[in-house]
Amino acid sequence: MKKLLALLLVFFLATPVLAVEELTPEMQVKKITDAVLEIVRNDTELQKNGNTGPATQLIDERVLQPHFNFLHMTKLGLGREWRKASPAQQDALVKEFKTLLVNTYSNALTIYKDPTVNFKTSRYKATDTDVMIRTQVLQTGIAPVDIDYNVEKLGNEWKVYDVVVAGVSLVTNYRQFFSQEVRKGGIEGAIKSLQAKNQTQGKK
Repeated sequence: MKKLLALLLVFFLATPVLAVEELTPEMQVKKITDAVLEIVRNDTELQKNGNTGPATQLIDERVLQPHFNFLHMTKLGLGREWRKASPAQQDALVKEFKTLLVNTYSNALTIYKDPTVNFKTSRYKATDTDVMIRTQVLQTGIAPVDIDYNVEKLGNEWKVYDVVVAGVSLVTNYRQFFSQEVRKGGIEGAIKSLQAKNQTQGKK
């Protein structure tokens, strides 16, 4: 028995540990878009009744939360106003801005019934840690829409920190909004405005 245990120990020590395959930026974005499209195509409420609610929730839980960096997105959206917020206010801003971005991104894709995504040529070096992956969403009867993903490398994974839909950045599109709201009502005013926007979107 001791000889058998010794042989097993030698075997395990001598066997190389297989490294987890590191995804390229394109592979990561393809993984994200494939998951979103699967949800869109298989959601009966969306396909039959046009109800985007269930699909949006699944997209958020299964795709966006694991692969989007909402903290970075909120910091970019707030710009210099971010430093004016307390830790509790920053948490509230991330929560509300995340909800707004999830709804906006999901709505941009759930208008399609059976879309396909083409990947355009994205130029970057192997050593780059911040790149843009360019895609185009296609559907018969609807004009093609360019959706580009800004991704950053965190550890061994690529995370999305901005989505550019038809040339409009989801993050920077709200920078002026935040600046105006902070000037009018401070950080708390910006949080309340975000909450109001999210409640309005939730009723659609």
